[in-house]
This record gives sequence, structure tokens and C-alpha cells, in this order.
Amino acid sequence: MESRWDVLSALGAVTCVWLLLQAVWAVARGVYVYLLPQVRRGAPWLRAQGAWAVVTGATGGIGKAYAHELARRGLNVVLISRSLSKLEQEAKEIERLHGRQTRVIQADFTRGMEIYADIEAGLQDLDIGVLVNNVGMVYAGRKLKRLLECKDPGQSMTDLVNCNIMSVLQMTRIILPRMVTRRRGVIINLSSVASLRSIPFLNMYAASKAFVRSFSNALATEYRPYGITVQNVSPAFVSTNMANNLPPGPLVMRSEDFARDALDTVGLSSDVSGCLSHALQVCTMPFLMPQWLLHTQWGSQLLMQSFNKLNEENM
Repeated sequence: MESRWDVLSALGAVTCVWLLLQAVWAVARGVYVYLLPQVRRGAPWLRAQGAWAVVTGATGGIGKAYAHELARRGLNVVLISRSLSKLEQEAKEIERLHGRQTRVIQADFTRGMEIYADIEAGLQDLDIGVLVNNVGMVYAGRKLKRLLECKDPGQSMTDLVNCNIMSVLQMTRIILPRMVTRRRGVIINLSSVASLRSIPFLNMYAASKAFVRSFSNALATEYRPYGITVQNVSPAFVSTNMANNLPPGPLVMRSEDFARDALDTVGLSSDVSGCLSHALQVCTMPFLMPQWLLHTQWGSQLLMQSFNKLNEENM
């Protein structure tokens, strides 16, 4: 009997030590990535990657914020998005505020492969150091929906895959070879906190962002020996049109603040939440909304009602 308890005590001690080490590692990593300004690479390091940055989905939300922040740090910026008028407006604003060169490429990323020949031609002569794959969409809108409740499910599914997944693959295919040749460059892929779990009523969006996260983490390992930095960024709520313009607060970041904080983490970690607030939210998620609860009828209904009520209050 005593020997049996000795074994159980040893297993308990090992488990406690393992959990303690995980907690210490998480805290140390958080401090290193988010709280130590002296370890940040800085604007000169970013500019040394190449003279130009390319940002998809650059006329609103996080993409617009990244474009302005990159220009503020000294890079010229190529803006790629669907609306030509918005592209031209943002280009003029960046040139006025930051004094950097801009180029615009009009492209609808829901169209599939047909758009990428023009994009590749538009980038042909540029020394591209940074690629931000930001463009994305969600079919839910202001209310969470079941898969077949969205408008024209077949087209919605195709559009979402083209925009959220195909865009990351094809933009990487176009720009990565140049970075490999020069043995320098940064690729930033915007995923989502939704990538960390399967979410009822938001299933395709969460699954597409899980693809982005998995792809980015593997790509980072593959091309690190070539001097390429690949970073996956998985934000929680940021006040953007996609998040139905939730008011900024302790849990919801302004897009400008988020882009600034997220760019400070480039080169320090290949997989980040982007800012300290969102990193803390990720740590508490398993306790506040565990995966098993999300997949119960009560938990999924609570998620839908809470989300819909929150958006109704901010309409």
C-alpha cells in the first residue's frame, strides 16, 4: 500500500512541477514579448528588410492601421483592396501624414485565382521587405448564424475560402521567393483568437483562421534558415467594421493601438496575440469558456445570445 502511495505522490509532484514550469514559461514569454521595450527590433531593423511593405485589406480596420504604422516607421506602402476610391484616399493620407511613397492595386480577393496575375505584375519592380496578409471576411454579420442560414451558402463559402485562405497562400507564393533570394523579409499573417477553438455559429471563419495559424507556424520553421521572419497574429476583439465597431475599452483595442503593439512583437515571437490585453484574454479563455461548454446546447445558445445582444447594444 505504501509503495502505491509513493508512486502516486511522485506522479503528483511531477505534475505540479510541470504545471508550475508552464506557468513560469507563460509569464516569462509574456514579459519578453510585450513588456520589454529594449528587446524590440525597432524601425531601422524593419526598414532593413526592404523599402516597401504590402498590406492586403488596407482601406479599413487592422489593415489600414498596419499600413499607417508601417509608413510611420519609414516604409513605403502598397495598398491592396477592393475599393479604388478608398485606396486612393488612404494613399494620399499616408503620403500627407508620413511622407512615404504609396502604390495602390485594386483587387477583390473573393474572386479567386484570376486576380493574382495583375497583383504580381503590380509588385514586379519593388523591393518588398514586409507582407501583411490581413484581408478577411466573416459571413455572420451582426448576428451569429448557422452555416446554411447565410445568404447563398454556396457562394458565401467560396468567397470566404478565397478571401481568408487563398489570399494568404497566393500572396505568400508571389512575394516569398524574392525574400528567399535576398535572405531577408517579414511576413505577417492575421489570424484570430477564433483560430484557437472551434466555434459554433462562426464555424467557417474560425476554421479558416485556424488554417492561417497552422500554415504560418509551419512556414516560420521552414524559412527561418533563409532569414525570413513569419509571424502569426491572433487578435481578440479590435474595434473594426468586422467586429461591428465595438467601442474600445479594456478588452477591445483600437485598431491603431493594436497595430502599433503588434508590430513591436515582430521578430520576438512567431505566434502572438498582438498585444498584452489579448494575450491575457487567451490565457483566461479555457476557464471562462471551455471548449466542452461551447459544444453543449446551453453553451452555444449562451454564446449566440451574448454576441447578438452585444451587437444590438452597439448598433
